[in-house]
Amino acid sequence: MKDTLFVLDFDWPDPAYEGRRFYCKDSVTVEGLLALFPERAANIEVVRVGWPRPRAAVVARLGEANQNLPALAFADGGFANDIEAVLAALHKRHGFPERHP
Repeated sequence: MKDTLFVLDFDWPDPAYEGRRFYCKDSVTVEGLLALFPERAANIEVVRVGWPRPRAAVVARLGEANQNLPALAFADGGFANDIEAVLAALHKRHGFPERHP
């Protein structure tokens, strides 16, 4: 079983902002890493989900209280769902380079 990375879809409207279109900067950061290192990304299942909550796939794996994305669900249990923890886990678990401080 692979780790599962949940990221937001690239382009979505937010009704709170009169339907303007947005992307999530943290999800785009993670998507960029995947694109730059496809051989490492091949070891991760990527699931893209829509902006509105509840996010059924995320809730099913991480629970309703843990819908913040991006999130990396570990195959052996546990998860990271804030950007710093996700980037650290991608480095430690999958060999992606570290982000420079």
